[in-house]
Amino acid sequence: MTVAVLGLGEMGSALATAVLDAGHPLIVWNRSAAKAETLVAKGARLAASPEAAVAEAELVIVNVQGGEIAVDLLRSVGGALAGRTVVNLTDGPSERAAAAAESVAAHYADYLHGQIMTIAPAIGSPDAVIFYGGPRPVFDRHEPILRALGGRATHVSEDPRVPLVYGLAFHDIMWGLLNGFLHAAALLGDAGIPIVRYAEQAEPALAGLPGLFPMLAGEIDRAEFATPFGALKHHLPSLEDLIAESRARGIDTEFPTYTGRLVADTLAAGHGDDSYSRLVEHFGRR
Repeated sequence: MTVAVLGLGEMGSALATAVLDAGHPLIVWNRSAAKAETLVAKGARLAASPEAAVAEAELVIVNVQGGEIAVDLLRSVGGALAGRTVVNLTDGPSERAAAAAESVAAHYADYLHGQIMTIAPAIGSPDAVIFYGGPRPVFDRHEPILRALGGRATHVSEDPRVPLVYGLAFHDIMWGLLNGFLHAAALLGDAGIPIVRYAEQAEPALAGLPGLFPMLAGEIDRAEFATPFGALKHHLPSLEDLIAESRARGIDTEFPTYTGRLVADTLAAGHGDDSYSRLVEHFGRR
């Protein structure tokens, strides 16, 4: 199967390399042709335009900087897409995936949207995670090459928007965890405690945090927040202690104060005996 890769940034180049390593004929295009030199030396062919790349390929992989650019690129290719499959691996808000899928369908082509959940050097590895959305038969038809891009390729929905929501949810969790760690690092540093030492000694406790997610997810999906242990009311005193310690040390208090306000408001609403997952109602649609 001949594959075209449109976009040769760091991630696009990694995807193209994985295609070559899997033994597929490869055509590449990039606004700056110089970025294709290494791939051409490995056996790829450089197309003069996106249309030329698409015309010779059965599978078209798109990885550019931004969902709007991807949509514009696919629209510019137009009728050349007919009969082909587009795998768009570009980040962006979920509605960009819907717009891209609509544009591709108008030209009688199949569409999958993928969300890459790994760094470029890990592309092509057995553990690389990529989520896909779109028609399941299209995913199944191209699964071997999709697994060549990332061994843990997973079809998550018929809706092409869902992988992007998965990606945004992951980053939401990531930034929350990182900000919590960095605030803690500032606190530890002010107390003269080496951060590495803390991370090593607290690792058994820290490692248990992701294990809470399935439990919280089940409570939220069922809308059942009663809990026999760890009720929300027990969190507030510790939050107040953290705020007081931070203030006394001159550490920024905005992060714990925000969380403390959420907990206090939820307690005031009569949910003190519920699980921490009850706070999801604060973040939900208003």
